[in-house]
Amino acid sequence: MRAQWLQGGETIDVEILRAEGVIHGQHATDEAAWRQPVDALKAEHGYVEEDVVALSPATPGLDALCAKFVDEHSHDEDEVRFVLGGGGVFDIRSRDDRWMHIVVEAGDLIVVPAGRYHRFMLTDARSIQCVRLFKDQSGWTPHYRQAS
Repeated sequence: MRAQWLQGGETIDVEILRAEGVIHGQHATDEAAWRQPVDALKAEHGYVEEDVVALSPATPGLDALCAKFVDEHSHDEDEVRFVLGGGGVFDIRSRDDRWMHIVVEAGDLIVVPAGRYHRFMLTDARSIQCVRLFKDQSGWTPHYRQAS
């Protein structure tokens, strides 16, 4: 994971992310290494559903699908991702409304807290595979922030 303030480019460390309510972890991508910490996170936070999603240039309608995530939005529950391969970018609003720019790659676990405005983009490789955790998939409906 690489994290920095979008404006100014200063590095954001794990302590700042934690203070912002963003959880980050790093694990090997073989299931024997990540299963236990992911299951512990599920138990601790009440996540009961899990799936694996994969996006690549071969994904039908990739551009239209990605367009849904690039606009600033929030969810009623946490957005949890453990990246198995590829990479993506989460821009997350800080509590004082600045953008935190976080690049996640294979082995990164990230939890965007419920109600926190964010957006997601693929990296230039346009490929990601990740485990997603949910309390209830209906809580993952995006609520788009109105432009002011």
